[in-house]
Formats: sequence, C-alpha cells, structure tokens
Amino acid sequence: MTALQTPLPGKRACVIGAGLGGLALAIRLQAAGVETVLVEARETVGGCAWAVRRDGFTFDGGPTAFTDTAALGALWALTGHDMADDIELLPISPFYRLNWPDGVNFDVTGDEAAMAAEVARIAPGDLEGYEDFLDYAASAYAELFPRLDQGVSRDVPAVLRSLPGFVRLQGWRSLHSMAASHVRSDRLREALSVQTLVFGGNPFSTSAVYALAHMLERNGGVWWPRGGSAALAGAMARQFERIGGTLRLHDPVLHIATIGNRAHEVETQSGWHERFDAVASNADLVHSYRDLLGDTVRGPEMARKLSRKSYSPALFQVHFALEGTWPGIQHNTMLMGPRFKGLFDDIYEHGVLPADMLIHLHHPTVTDPALAPPGKSVLRAMIPVANLGKLPIDWEAIGPLIEKRVLDEVGRRLIPDIHDRIITVFHHSPRDHALDFNAHMGAAFSLAPVRSQSALLRPPNRDARLGNFYLVGAGTHPGAGVPAVVASARATARLMLEDLK
Repeated sequence: MTALQTPLPGKRACVIGAGLGGLALAIRLQAAGVETVLVEARETVGGCAWAVRRDGFTFDGGPTAFTDTAALGALWALTGHDMADDIELLPISPFYRLNWPDGVNFDVTGDEAAMAAEVARIAPGDLEGYEDFLDYAASAYAELFPRLDQGVSRDVPAVLRSLPGFVRLQGWRSLHSMAASHVRSDRLREALSVQTLVFGGNPFSTSAVYALAHMLERNGGVWWPRGGSAALAGAMARQFERIGGTLRLHDPVLHIATIGNRAHEVETQSGWHERFDAVASNADLVHSYRDLLGDTVRGPEMARKLSRKSYSPALFQVHFALEGTWPGIQHNTMLMGPRFKGLFDDIYEHGVLPADMLIHLHHPTVTDPALAPPGKSVLRAMIPVANLGKLPIDWEAIGPLIEKRVLDEVGRRLIPDIHDRIITVFHHSPRDHALDFNAHMGAAFSLAPVRSQSALLRPPNRDARLGNFYLVGAGTHPGAGVPAVVASARATARLMLEDLK
C-alpha cells in the first residue's frame, strides 16, 4: 500500500535529524501527503538510539525499554501498514529490578498481586499508602497523558488552561515528596521516584505529576524491540521510505536560510540545498538555533536564551561483552547506592563526581539473546553524572578510571569474576555524547524536567517568530523519554499540517 491521497498538493517539508522524534514526525508528514525530506548527519538513522556491532555483538546505546508502544504502531497504521511486519516487540518482565547494597531486591511488574507482595516484603505497613500513591498516579495519567500531543507555540491560554489540573494534582510538589507523603519506607520512596532518571529528572525537583509513568507501564506493559533500539529506528525509516519519503544520510545540515520571518532553504555539508514550505528540527536545541540559524537574528537570540536554562545530567555508559549467560540478571536493574538524596544533590546541584554511584544495568540479551553469540552476553552499565557545564573535567583522562570503578561495582554486586569474563569493553562519555550528537553540555536528555521547564513550559513546538520553523524531540513539549518524544511528533505534525493548509 502506498501513502495516503495527497491533501496538500505541492507542499514540501524538511525534517532535520533522524532520531526517533524526527522519524516519527517525517512519517506523519509524508503519510498526510506532504513531500518530506529527512536529513541526518550520521551514517545511520536513530540518533541517540544508536548501536555498535562488533564480532557478533550488538551494543545498544539507546533507550533500554519502551512503553506506549501503541503510539509507535500508529505510525504504521496511518497508511494501513502493520508495525509487526518490520519489527517485533518483546515483553519485558519484571519491568525493572531495584537492588540495594545490602542485597535487598524489589521487582516492578504489571501484576497487582505480585506488586502487593513485593511492597509487603520490603515495606510492611505501607501497602495502603502505596495503593493511594497509585491512585494519585492514575489521576495524573488521566488528567495529563491524553494532552501530551497538544502542540504549543508559546500558547499562554493553553498554559493557563492547564493550571487547574496542575494545582489539583499538587504538581508543584516533587515526585519524591509525593511518594514520601504516602509511604514511610525510604526504600519504597526511592522505588516510586527513581524512575525520573529515564527522562533526566531529579526525584527531588521533578514534578509529582510524572507519577503518571507508573500507569503508562501498567496499562501498556514494557517492551524491547528485537534487535535493539537501533533496529526500531531502522524499521521506522523503512516505513518512511515505503510511503514515499526521501532520506538523506551522512550529510549534516549546515544552514537554514530565512527570508523575513520564514525558513526558506536548507543547505547541507555536501552542497545539497533545497527550498521548503516548512522546516522542523529534531537536532539539539542550542545547535539548531546557534549553528543552523546562526546567520539570522532569531538564531543567536534564542541560543543565548536557551543556554541559560537548566539542562539534564549526562550519562557515562560502559558497554561490555561477557563469557556466559546470566538469566538471573534482569533486563533492567537499578543498582542503588548507599545515598539517595545526597547523590542527586551532587549530580544536579553541586556538579561533583561522587565516589558512590547509582548504576542502571541494562542486560538486553536476557530478553533478546541474538544480540550476542551463543553462550555470551552484552550488558551496559550507565551512571548519571553532572553535565559538562557543571562538571568540566577531562573525560578522556578520567573515563578509564570511572569505567573500572563501574565494572568493579557490578562485579561486587552481581558477577564476582567479571574481569575474567570480559571479552570486550568500551565506554561512551558525556564528551562523546556532546561530539556525536551536538548535545549542549553533553546533556543526555536536553532540558532538565524541572517544573519551570516541563510540558507546556518547554520551548514550543513552533517557533514564536519564524512561523514555519518547528521543533520535535526531547527539548520541546512535552519532554524527554520515548513516549514524550513520540507525542512531540504528533504535536508538531498537527501544527505543521494546520499551517500548510
């Protein structure tokens, strides 16, 4: 089946950056009949959903799990296709495990009875409070999730309309504060709030309304695309090209030309340049304005404004392959450290590199064994660290030391002979992330999801002055994390299609 009948004859759009947000937006525009060109600087699609393939191993650098997969499937359904024809989604259970230094585990699943038993085991007496917290999460989900894809272009009335719900949900409180108001156990408070890390948030400053993520998991499950996040990006690219879209790879955009208050032309490193009716950027926010729109009045002005905002932490990632398989290590494990608030203060406030750490251990071969040769495994250990603006250290020098420290801790907690079993290991530092993706200060999740920079208060999906320049991805409304990024594509596509009529 081909693309839908063209409702917008002669209209052309360019999407810059083939991350998951850019891919989702390009599919939506092309499916609606807008001739769309998707331009990507790297040799492959996916952006931060990247992978390294070496000696039969696939080391995945993207999201460690996926929720709201119905929104992904909708990208195929737009043109009568089925996502399952291009990519298989594998269920993950438990969704993730929390492990504390004293050996206590807490498994998060979608099974209500199993969760009640887990709560009763680690936090006797907190079951009623836990259920009350889930009621709050359900209210936040019902109030806010259906509105994630409402595109904004600095729409003050829209912000004002959202205030009653925000007040009703006590959205000024932090997620950890909300959890603490319902349960007494420190461990359970950590378990209910640490999830903010998957979109760059500090449990002590991220709004309580992000509790809706618990309902997102329960309602739709948690999934892994066979082959990894880069394989999902490849499947999205196939769908885009199948319906007539044009994909340009390994050709960085250098310049967006403007005439008056309109984006006019896109030019790349290879010398390719074309005119478009609309231009959208899935690239880093500061890079989009400072570099791509650097010759305009608007570009430097917005870049200065954006650079003064608060940015998420960076990630230090250690990728390694091991001899042996590890069925007892879950797909996602949070190796909690001896401190919680103090650790987050160091990362988010003080900008220091603490001696202790919280490790997100990703073990995709327990779900998807084909990512490694038989009898072997791939894992990734990630620690949040302060971004380059707060912690301007020499990562080339310090990286090998942190890599060893991370592996030592994983070995101490889970795999005692880890160093004897390592086949290959490499790390990806905040400096690498900044260089690979033009990421401002190496921030892994763009703007920090503090209350003043969340949802409708993030940079709008349509620029306030350049009427046909749009944003999609983690930096714009509604925020970071795969469900929000895919929702941003819906929001941006809606604005673009309305404007192109």
